[in-house]
Amino acid sequence: MNRIVAKVTSIGLLFSLGLTLLFSGWGTAVVHAAGLTVTGSGGGNEAAYVEWSPVSNASGYKVFIKAASAADSQYQQLHNELIRKYASYWRADAVGLAAGSYVMKVEAVLSGGGTASAVTGTLAAAPYDRSGFAFSAQSPYGTGSGAYTDNGTLKSGAQVLYVTSQNAQTVTLPVVVSSSGTVQTGVGLGGILTLRQKGYDTTPLAIRFIGQVKAADLSGQLNSSGYLELKGKTNYTEMNITLEGIGKDATAYGWGMLLRYTGNVEVRNLGVMLFPDDGISMDTGNANVWVHNNDIFYGSAGSDADQAKGDGSTDLKKGSTYITISYNHYFDSGKAALVGLSESAEFFVTFHHNWFDHSDSRHPRIRVASVHVYNNFYDGVSKYGVGVTTGASAFVEGNVFRNTKNPMLSSLQGTDALGEGTFSGENGGMIKAFNNSITGAASLIYANSNTGTAPANAASHDAYLASSRSEAVPGSYKALVGGTAYNNFDTLVDTGVSVAAVDNVSVVQQKVTAGAGRQGGGDFSWTFNNSVDDASYALNAPLMSAIRSYTSGLVSVGGNSGPVGPTPAPSATPVPTVTPVPTATPAPGAAVHNFTVSGTSSSFFTIQGNLSTSKGTVTYNGLTLTQCLKIESATSIQFNAAQASTLTLVFNSEGTKIKVDGTSYPITNGVATISLAAGAHTITKDSTANLYYLVVE
Repeated sequence: MNRIVAKVTSIGLLFSLGLTLLFSGWGTAVVHAAGLTVTGSGGGNEAAYVEWSPVSNASGYKVFIKAASAADSQYQQLHNELIRKYASYWRADAVGLAAGSYVMKVEAVLSGGGTASAVTGTLAAAPYDRSGFAFSAQSPYGTGSGAYTDNGTLKSGAQVLYVTSQNAQTVTLPVVVSSSGTVQTGVGLGGILTLRQKGYDTTPLAIRFIGQVKAADLSGQLNSSGYLELKGKTNYTEMNITLEGIGKDATAYGWGMLLRYTGNVEVRNLGVMLFPDDGISMDTGNANVWVHNNDIFYGSAGSDADQAKGDGSTDLKKGSTYITISYNHYFDSGKAALVGLSESAEFFVTFHHNWFDHSDSRHPRIRVASVHVYNNFYDGVSKYGVGVTTGASAFVEGNVFRNTKNPMLSSLQGTDALGEGTFSGENGGMIKAFNNSITGAASLIYANSNTGTAPANAASHDAYLASSRSEAVPGSYKALVGGTAYNNFDTLVDTGVSVAAVDNVSVVQQKVTAGAGRQGGGDFSWTFNNSVDDASYALNAPLMSAIRSYTSGLVSVGGNSGPVGPTPAPSATPVPTVTPVPTATPAPGAAVHNFTVSGTSSSFFTIQGNLSTSKGTVTYNGLTLTQCLKIESATSIQFNAAQASTLTLVFNSEGTKIKVDGTSYPITNGVATISLAAGAHTITKDSTANLYYLVVE
């Protein structure tokens, strides 16, 4: 799958104020397709790409994109870093596209003067599937899109950081490090993220990896265990960060990612190879994290016998909740996903459209949590598919289990009680199964149906077989050890999944094998031998050898074909404390209140609370806002909407949620937008925040 365009122009960063594309005129002579041949192009998820043969007398290349229906004057130039040279061809990827039809244009700058150009046909960019608990309306942020909006484009004011093997230790970015807006320049990827950990800078940030980036390239940027740390200040800190690969060959090689105390983080389009212990670890206090469209390979061998392939591929624990893990391709993972460690309270996770390609176990392995598992392809799984313990509840629907030895397990009962010792000694949990395709299973025992491999067993079973996806599991069916019943979370809470988002099981295998993993299937291919690998959980030595010998085909980054050098220092342009998403000028008749101008005096709003001029400056809709209403326990704003309206609230970076009529709503990038019915309404505190401006229209 693919992506598109942003807006900087060096191997470092630029501050993007809207579209993230560079406008370009067409003043130079153009020789259409003279000596320049497009050899490949295509569209993918919120992206498009073009490949072309090198032009012998070209000194460099520029690439442009426009909507297919737009005039040629609307072409916009891609960032230079999105153009890369390979041994026999060039390639450019446009990322961050809203769904639609596009055309790309390649322009060769000729050494003797003039240009040659070629244009692609129409390229279709499709939307990513934003489903699951990371997108639940009940979650803290309502999205896991990180630096992007939910339509696929970069958020207003987003920063873009390009990271390569050459600049990972030297790339720079100014970061806000105090409540007064003090800016410090972070040096190196790890140094930048360390400054963001202070919690004062929530500017949307897209970190774009290009090519193979090895652990040695990140020397001094990883922690002592070999992880790139993305941390917030406290549990569920708003981050608005996307870690993404460009094209089909971006690879994290020899290092892993540790997320802790984060909120609204996206990890996408990366190959993860030879990671230490865990590949992508969501360890402690994360919310609204979306891990999708990654290729996950073997990690480095651990000290235990069951860690020959590495430990966890995508583990989450210790209060990490509202997580979506989707469209990933797991290559023979030993332990695909641990969900929960020592939690006592319910938390929420979704797994959908993942390709568990001859992986062994933990797809996922669940403690305590409520987990929705749908439309995954279990392709030759040697141990087990979904496993529940310690009172967990899992809704397993519309999955394809092909030659999965034990599709579903609950600890100490059903198949797990048959004596092989393949699972857990903890108390059991409950699974609700619906509309799965299961072939080649060794054992499957339903609580209420004889359609498994053994007769129904109401007391000791693997799963309850539902007759409809909305059926509530009767409380009389319980875990044999522990006595917990299925909690029916899927009928009681917002799972972030519409009925339309769940594919018919008949198309799951084709859709997942076509769409899981990196763009275009990635640059690493492997074909398993089903006759051997379906049943084997031993390390595949030829696969490990291929991973160890993997190297990127990337030659250089940038349209001028020069080697990648250190990132130039960014400009000294001050970074505002917060840059809210700009909106249109309020419509005539809208009720607007600017606390800088009017304080608490209003003929429309009844405002109670304390003002402050020491919380920093916010720029919004061309206004410079310097005074705010402190959102405290005693603060309230009351008003009456004559008709159905939209309420927009503008804050600085300190708040995460606000209550309207007793319901909590997320503050995203400094703005909360709430749809209101006609009638009386009251704004009160959820988290501590500072309100600068509001409008009802």
